Amino acid sequence: MKSSEIRKRFLEFFEKRNHKIIPSAPLVPENDPSVLFNTAGMQPLVPFLLGEKHPMGTRLADAQKCVRTGDIEEVGDNTHFTFFEMLGNWSLGDYFKKEAIEWSFEFLTSKEEGLGLDPKRLYVTVFEGDENAPKDIEAYDVWKNIFEKAGLNPDERIFWMGADSNWWAAGDNGPSGPDSEMFYDRTENGLGGLTKDEFLAADDRQDVVEIWNDVFMEYEKKDRKVVGKLSQQNIDTGAGLERLTAILQNKKSPYETDLFEAELKILEEKTGKKYEDFEKDFRVILDHLRTSAFLISDGVVPSNKDQGYILRRLLRRAVVKMKNVEFPYSAVDEVLDSYIQKYAEIYPNLKENAEKIKTEINGEISKFEKTLTAGLREFQKIIDPEVKNNHIQKLEFGMCQVGNCAMNEISGEDAFKLFASYGFPFELIEEEAKKNGFIIDKKGFEEKMKEHSEKSKTASAGKFKGGLGGDSPKIIAFHTATHLLLAALKKFVGEHVSQKGSNITEERARFDFTNNEKVQKDVQEKIENWINDVIEKGAEVRMEEMKKSEAEKDRTITGAFWEKYPDIVKVWTIKKDGEIYSRELCNGPHVKNTKEIAEFGRVKIKKEESSSAGVRRIKLVFDKES
Repeated sequence: MKSSEIRKRFLEFFEKRNHKIIPSAPLVPENDPSVLFNTAGMQPLVPFLLGEKHPMGTRLADAQKCVRTGDIEEVGDNTHFTFFEMLGNWSLGDYFKKEAIEWSFEFLTSKEEGLGLDPKRLYVTVFEGDENAPKDIEAYDVWKNIFEKAGLNPDERIFWMGADSNWWAAGDNGPSGPDSEMFYDRTENGLGGLTKDEFLAADDRQDVVEIWNDVFMEYEKKDRKVVGKLSQQNIDTGAGLERLTAILQNKKSPYETDLFEAELKILEEKTGKKYEDFEKDFRVILDHLRTSAFLISDGVVPSNKDQGYILRRLLRRAVVKMKNVEFPYSAVDEVLDSYIQKYAEIYPNLKENAEKIKTEINGEISKFEKTLTAGLREFQKIIDPEVKNNHIQKLEFGMCQVGNCAMNEISGEDAFKLFASYGFPFELIEEEAKKNGFIIDKKGFEEKMKEHSEKSKTASAGKFKGGLGGDSPKIIAFHTATHLLLAALKKFVGEHVSQKGSNITEERARFDFTNNEKVQKDVQEKIENWINDVIEKGAEVRMEEMKKSEAEKDRTITGAFWEKYPDIVKVWTIKKDGEIYSRELCNGPHVKNTKEIAEFGRVKIKKEESSSAGVRRIKLVFDKES
């Protein structure tokens, strides 16, 4: 079964069971500066899991784009990817465990509507209970009934597990609950019924693999502790499309399925090399180019911070692997075009941004090529005989730090310099060192990386403090003020201006927008005065819901990232005495009247600067002195 058919069957299965199909949210979360990417299907739906009403109702299903970057170094094995799709169905205070479990089993095993998997190869786990929540007898009983009806012994199919494997949470704060995971037997002849110990051993060997997870969200966590029950019981299910595709196509890894088949052929043709001989290199190129295309289609561009830094890192790792297999950079567009065509129907913004995707990726590859040349020159200096002699002299005079002074060793400090100043991934430094008969002080390098990482965490702590994930009156006032800022920018700078991102703390609002040149001081003053004038007038701030198709046609409505919104959207209007000052698509919190903003002082533009190519950044503060 092709990957597109698996995705289609999933969405159609739940649509027939009264679920509304919602579009994937973008990879970059809106109004949540605490994370770089959406890493799970539930992330964009957290407000609705906590009780907010979703405009599409209480039963939803989707295919959500996700990016995880915690194990970039592991990409290239059989299971790790940076980009992947999560198939999910959701109940927001509607059905609960019985329906969720029965539908999961039905979709997995039904030959007519589902995937037609063999029930004899299925095993499940349920939560055994702890101090936070009781043993999940309800889920166990539903599964027991299912397996008995299928003529299978429940004792050989259902296993009780602890919170480390069968409790799901969005993080330290937010919705959480016990879950039930489904595993599929991938051995040639089938394992049959198992004891718990046999099941755990089979899991370790990857003879059985997890293919689906039903999360029963009924608890709330605060500061890592379960503090009570949510206002409603929710269902959050997840099934990775990549893993399902590998199972349905009987491949050892998703890299060998139709998800990558056409692109893999291009790599083999252009390099004259076989996939089996360069498996990891080929897989990294395939994964990183696919992820980069999706990130750029959702507005990310290469840079030295946040999402842009991850994109840059992915592309540089891909370049290193291309270098290893002698893949010509001129053929990158063929791979990108193949991906864009493959996903055009389900994710149309890939096709809409096709030229931008190719321009950004090729531009970054070209830049890194120049850096590579300069970095390799620096590398040669490090291993130069004179440097080695100096190294030996340090040994003689006892000036060497422990672990940094082997005669044919590159110090952790030098390796980190290559990484930080020239963008060399560690594996490239390691590869070049090996070619020249050197080893790297890996421990010293890791210590330098840790030191660098700790500094970045310190900087981020202040940056993310009280981000728009919070709902303090001041943050809400700042957020509403950014609506007026966008309207003012359009009025005084030009209609071409559009929002590219925002980040709000208790101290300031940061707002990124499209513009190729600096906004001059006199224009900034006009913007400030206009915003404060609207605030002083006491304009009403009202929300209305409408069909997205109608909102998109309405030229009076401003909006960004339309693709992430459901069919019914929220439009916030700021007006007084019939005059409309702002009309914008938004899901965030707002004041009811602009007079509430005035309590914090006058709006003042503290700084206007470049954010990236074609994007400017304004920092807004409240000034009580003026």
